[in-house]
Amino acid sequence: MHHQPAATEVTIDEAWPDWLKAEFAAAPGNAQVGSRLLLVSERVRVWHLSLAPGERLPVHCHVLDYFWTALTPGRARSHYHDGRTQERSYAAGDTAHYRFGPGAFMLHDLENIGEAVLAFTTVEFLDSANAPLPLPPA
Repeated sequence: MHHQPAATEVTIDEAWPDWLKAEFAAAPGNAQVGSRLLLVSERVRVWHLSLAPGERLPVHCHVLDYFWTALTPGRARSHYHDGRTQERSYAAGDTAHYRFGPGAFMLHDLENIGEAVLAFTTVEFLDSANAPLPLPPA
């Protein structure tokens, strides 16, 4: 299981380009953690995320407990709220679970740096310690 630390404040890497710094400044309210929202129930939000090679999901904010499962193998790069930039490889079936205490969050982006489509399913739990962020307009 892979787990990034949750935060209560943001540290930006000054070497990041201005457009990325601007995305981080705007991201605390961005609840779009996937490409397409598949389902909202009383308990969960289920997202599909699909990125073509070179495509990226902009910086977004996680405040709810959630898990993701990689549907395809590939490589990705993410920038995080604590100033880290991390690259990693995924195998189909890789899964990670995250928990957030009251007031905690995680900001990050996701860029497909591989040579094939990278796809995930993400499930957010609405009964988490934090209230869900409002969804973007459909």
